[in-house]
Amino acid sequence: MGFIDTILWPLKWVVEAILVGFHELLTGVGMGFDWGGTWVLSIVGLVLVVRALLIPIFVRQIKSQRRMMEIAPRLKKIQDKYKGKRDQFSREAMSRETMALYKDTGTNPLSSCLPLLIQMPIFFSLFSVLQNAQREGVGVGLLNQALSTSFGEATLWGAPLKETFLSATTWEVRLIAAGMVIVMTASQFITQLQIVSKNMSPETKASPMFKQQRMLLYVLPLVFVFSGLSFPLGVMFYWLTSNIWTMAQQFIVIRNMPTPGSEAALAREERLARKQQRKGLPTITVTEIESAPAVPKTTQRTQPVGKNRAKKQNGNKK
Repeated sequence: MGFIDTILWPLKWVVEAILVGFHELLTGVGMGFDWGGTWVLSIVGLVLVVRALLIPIFVRQIKSQRRMMEIAPRLKKIQDKYKGKRDQFSREAMSRETMALYKDTGTNPLSSCLPLLIQMPIFFSLFSVLQNAQREGVGVGLLNQALSTSFGEATLWGAPLKETFLSATTWEVRLIAAGMVIVMTASQFITQLQIVSKNMSPETKASPMFKQQRMLLYVLPLVFVFSGLSFPLGVMFYWLTSNIWTMAQQFIVIRNMPTPGSEAALAREERLARKQQRKGLPTITVTEIESAPAVPKTTQRTQPVGKNRAKKQNGNKK
């Protein structure tokens, strides 16, 4: 067993346990042991459980990305300030100002990548377990030979789950695979489009980061088009379910935690204003709340006064 296999072993064991657990649950309620629909629903259940467990990591990633987008205009000003200056003094000054900006705003360019790095071994384990089952290989845990063979030979609408678009010999496989590739590509495009069109402030759209996001808007769907053609159907069901989850999760986050100044933030203010009007309350926008001056808190504590001292104070007043 290699180093990577040793690290992924416990993750694969958990993934297999969840997959087999859903399969046993579905067969227990009367679904066919070797039916492709049973295994597809088991894959869907596996993805839902894993993605639900990863929600806290996703929220941290979204918050980190949001902070980076908020400081993007200020970061661009620093870069423009030292544009074309290649001497050692200018590079050091640019580095100091950049680090000071990160420190003052509490941001870290690596913090948005860290949650993604944490997720990669989990997703790789998911993919590895499903691909191994497609090849009818024995798993590391509960996925025994009988279950792996059942998974690999299972069919859905006449299409074996282990077949790919490129290796397919029947039109059923190619039709299902092509349809799934289209839906996968569309869901990925919509997810990126939500970020680019609705969740970026005008300042961010004028920064180099926006150009990178626009590039991902068209590049990532193309990745799914070419890679999806070589994925087995069972693995494609996993990616499709994961993409739909990501799209819905992204929609909820943008709707409830939009980037300040973005189109999504303005839409949220309008919704809150209409809600206030329906309740008959004065409409105060989120922008007004954030820009309102803070009321200073009084920290002086009233000292207790003894009886004798109180009498003296009352006598002096008279």
